[in-house]
Amino acid sequence: MAATRKPSRLETGDELDDFVERHDVALVEFYTSGCAMCQAMEPVLGNVARATDVAIGMVNPGDDIELVDRFDIRSVPTLLLFEEGTETARLAEGFQGGDAVTAFLAEHVPNAVGAD
Repeated sequence: MAATRKPSRLETGDELDDFVERHDVALVEFYTSGCAMCQAMEPVLGNVARATDVAIGMVNPGDDIELVDRFDIRSVPTLLLFEEGTETARLAEGFQGGDAVTAFLAEHVPNAVGAD
């Protein structure tokens, strides 16, 4: 059984790179402080982390502004999916509930999402 997991807070681009390198599959939320939709995503991502085998990280690109251009972040919250260190999918449509995030993962990495 997997231990209770929660999203990892990442402070810099280097921490983000390390996180993505350490996990075969990683979902990273790009958020900003004061964004209500971003704050509402945190418990959703916690539930998704516990329900799947996907490592989840959270990074505020305002803390490392180079990340905005590097990952072409145009709105928050934005979810980026990485496989083997490479971005493979993105979801940048505002707040997403747990079912939507799980469906997004199931579409792109079906082996990481257990059957109900």
